[in-house]
Amino acid sequence: MNLQLLIKLAITVITVMVASELSKKPGVLGALVASLPLTSLLVLTWLYRDSGDPARVATMGMDIFWFVLGSLAFFPALAISIRAGWPVWLCFACAGLAGAAGVAAVQALLHLRQGG
Repeated sequence: MNLQLLIKLAITVITVMVASELSKKPGVLGALVASLPLTSLLVLTWLYRDSGDPARVATMGMDIFWFVLGSLAFFPALAISIRAGWPVWLCFACAGLAGAAGVAAVQALLHLRQGG
């Protein structure tokens, strides 16, 4: 493994760990950090650093936007199912399916819009 890859790995892991640790404390700071587009920013930064192509970064940014839009169904599905008293692992599975369905629906709409 080269040094650049190790640095990317370390920064990415530290970001996720900070969000995870903050979520253990009272308040919304953990949710705020987790909700920020930090992962996207890291990916777009690594993409630009590796490719030097701003157009590719812009395209990736819009692609991420559409996936995020579709995946938003994950969060209310998770909260509603947990509050209904379902087992947590079933809640995670249902929320994952809701998020995947949302992404698939957005992708289908985009495909239709593009005349596909």
